Amino acid sequence: MKVLALRAIPVLGWLYVAAGLFAALTGRAPANRLLRAVWWIDVFLSVVVHAAQIPAALRAAEGSGKSPVETAVLTQIFGLTWWKTQEAA
Repeated sequence: MKVLALRAIPVLGWLYVAAGLFAALTGRAPANRLLRAVWWIDVFLSVVVHAAQIPAALRAAEGSGKSPVETAVLTQIFGLTWWKTQEAA
């Protein structure tokens, strides 16, 4: 259950990114600077930081039977909450 809760955090982050992008594309982006700043921080963490974790995830997944593509995609979506919690899941 703890692993599921941890993995929900990046999913919520991706949902916030998608909602913000949709709002911006439809001309309904919030005027609140804090919400915009949080959105940009979330984009950075979700895109850049998760992508930076892929090499470590590939090393951690060696011999696990997971394909490198699957490992990279799941790491991009869930970040370290996916590859660090493989044994617990």
